[in-house]
Amino acid sequence: MDLGTKVAEVIEASSAELMAQCYKLDQAPPLGSLVKTKGGSWETYAVVYNVETHSLEPGRRVVARGEEMGTEAEIFRANPQLAKLLSTDFRALVVGHCQGNGLYHYLPPKPAPIYSFVYVCQLEEVKAFTQSLDFLSLLADARLPISVDEVIAACLRYASRAYPDSQAFLIKAGKELAWLLSSDARRLNSVLKRLRQ
Repeated sequence: MDLGTKVAEVIEASSAELMAQCYKLDQAPPLGSLVKTKGGSWETYAVVYNVETHSLEPGRRVVARGEEMGTEAEIFRANPQLAKLLSTDFRALVVGHCQGNGLYHYLPPKPAPIYSFVYVCQLEEVKAFTQSLDFLSLLADARLPISVDEVIAACLRYASRAYPDSQAFLIKAGKELAWLLSSDARRLNSVLKRLRQ
């Protein structure tokens, strides 16, 4: 299977999540997208939940530079060093792994290795991974610094693009969420509203 587009390398990893640094500024995969990285004898699958662009130098803030310029592109043309002083990183929640011919919707045996390449999954791989919605329990139970419900909805909207009948996939996902979030009707309703494309 095609590896997809290589966009970053793992710079921090735990059993439950990874942080990756993008090769190009502002070129992170979108919120909710499925990414993968190889490590050992398995591939780790993760859902992007946060993207951040920042200065590479700790304690040094980015300052405004475009007061006299007409476009944002002019800022980078006038200051080519910015591409080397800034970094775009993203964090992704681990939602499964592939080992041998098996695809598993639970955490892999070890974290992704540091410096392993991170690829954006192709649509056919997104479809294969989301045939089972068991990974939604990992997302629903996650404790993240941003709204988990926003990440769930973004992930399902993203995954629906891999299906010829995206609406049927979203209905199936909605039913799975109804079971997972049956004790929290307000939260369920909030996520379902965000599934609209």
